[in-house]
Amino acid sequence: MGKSTRKSRSPNPNSLDRTNSIGQTNSTDSRRSLNGHANGTMNGLVEQRRKHASIDTPTSANQTAHLMSRHSFTLDDPVPTMTHDPDASSRGFMELPEQDRRNFLLLVLLYFLQGIPMGLATGSVPFLLKSHVSYTEIGVFSLASYPYSLKLLWSPIVDAIWSPKVGRRKSWILPIQTVSGFSMLWLGGRVQQMMVNAEAKDGGGVWSFTWWWFALVFLCATQDIAVDGWALTLLSHENLSYASTAQTVGLTAGQFLSYTVFLAFNSKDFSNRWFRPANAPGNEGLMTLDGYLKFWGWGYLIVTLGLAILKREEKTRNTDGIWDVYKVMGGILKLKNIQTFIIIHLIAKIGFQANDAVTNLKLLDKGFSQEDLALTVLIDFPFEISLGYYAGKWCQTYPPMQLWCWAFVGRLGAAAFAQFVVMIFPSGGVSLWYLLTVIVEHVYSTFMNTVMFVAISAFHARIADPVIGGTYMTLLATVSNLGGTFPRFFILKFVDLFTVATCSPPSVTPDAGKLKGDVVTAAFSCALEADKHRCRDGGGMCNTSIDGYYVMNVVCIIIGALTFWGFIKPAAMKLQALPLKAWRIAN
Repeated sequence: MGKSTRKSRSPNPNSLDRTNSIGQTNSTDSRRSLNGHANGTMNGLVEQRRKHASIDTPTSANQTAHLMSRHSFTLDDPVPTMTHDPDASSRGFMELPEQDRRNFLLLVLLYFLQGIPMGLATGSVPFLLKSHVSYTEIGVFSLASYPYSLKLLWSPIVDAIWSPKVGRRKSWILPIQTVSGFSMLWLGGRVQQMMVNAEAKDGGGVWSFTWWWFALVFLCATQDIAVDGWALTLLSHENLSYASTAQTVGLTAGQFLSYTVFLAFNSKDFSNRWFRPANAPGNEGLMTLDGYLKFWGWGYLIVTLGLAILKREEKTRNTDGIWDVYKVMGGILKLKNIQTFIIIHLIAKIGFQANDAVTNLKLLDKGFSQEDLALTVLIDFPFEISLGYYAGKWCQTYPPMQLWCWAFVGRLGAAAFAQFVVMIFPSGGVSLWYLLTVIVEHVYSTFMNTVMFVAISAFHARIADPVIGGTYMTLLATVSNLGGTFPRFFILKFVDLFTVATCSPPSVTPDAGKLKGDVVTAAFSCALEADKHRCRDGGGMCNTSIDGYYVMNVVCIIIGALTFWGFIKPAAMKLQALPLKAWRIAN
């Protein structure tokens, strides 16, 4: 395997490569754009998975060296278009050599296993947790997804330290999957009680629950680094493009199963309606979180055992220097234009945070069922894939940052539309017209998110230095991902702070036998989830006079509009007009 096909997680600073992230697209390749974007499923989940490094085109290093050696080459010109072999890109799966087909399926399986806990941590668990804790504690739990956003920090270590006896990638995959499997078994035996304990001490118990999921996501993120690297040697040189396909298929399937499918089958209403006789309804869904975790914990261990016994890894030599990669990162961060671009990334998603983080939770709060939510996401998924194709084509027609700015405004509109949808929630329950309205809102919001992502990814590919392309692209992707994760904790906390709700005592003394707690005798604040439960259990009525979601969504939209027209758009247009040499580091 030549150095030109190195992974973006730990590139050799002396190699020439043009590495795109999965879902990160070059504006000259809409087909690749769609393939990368197809691994998204839902608004909140997608961002995590989209920041993975992908595989270089096999001839990218030779093409880059050839172009840079030409007398006419200049850094004042746009990034030249890289050619590729059309026969290789059009080769069907069944036309691959048998060994490549087997290794492709192995990669799909490994990526699928990563998607299982990630789909739970970033999708299903926050919804299940909402009935126990407040929005502030949901914000605390969102910290569990941070390792996937920060894995760039330790990816050079994973690439550089390994046992020659076990293999460069299996040295990490085998122990990590083993620990992950036992962790899921341990969580499966305690998760229900941990969710109940999460509301203890005014929600303080959520921290221990969060740390367990943080550790599990950290293991998944580290495994992802190792699997990405192994893909470079598992597949033959001419079929490396199938590595990104394996990542797309595996991660999408795993997260889709743990989010959409699990939420539907976890709903007792869905299970009773479609899978149980009308005269024998159950009190819970066909799938429970504890049973699901235990099942996949054993699945992890079985796959790991089979991998250790049945699959041998080819011997490789380590040519990467850990500190060299970190030095390259430091050099990139010293560029003034990169510093401006980082500021844009860190503040750009504030305007959409309340919509992305709270809207679905608020719908559940108002009575929208898990079954309807799963149906909404299921319908939204194919729209996201198909619309991603057109977003990739538009990147060929319009400047990427111009397209990104248009979608930015559209996404602010999507946040306002989402608030309107929540405000008109029917008092008589969810009707067909309202369900269709929610679906339209989801599709619109996803579309704007998709266009923004594809456009900014195209710009990343355009400005990345081909000499250090892997480090450059992964660093930009990491910063972009952080912009969507770090504000979430604060937004959710402010939703609770701005909510004003009062529990009114019952006007008529209730039957003590029907109460689940002490009868409410005096009014008190019921803004937090624990106080809401105490109010309802004591026969009181919790009346909300100010909903913190509405306040924070408006505040976010205003901040987004002010920062966009005051700084983001002018800065983005200025950055887009810069020549290539403005994005290069010395030496």
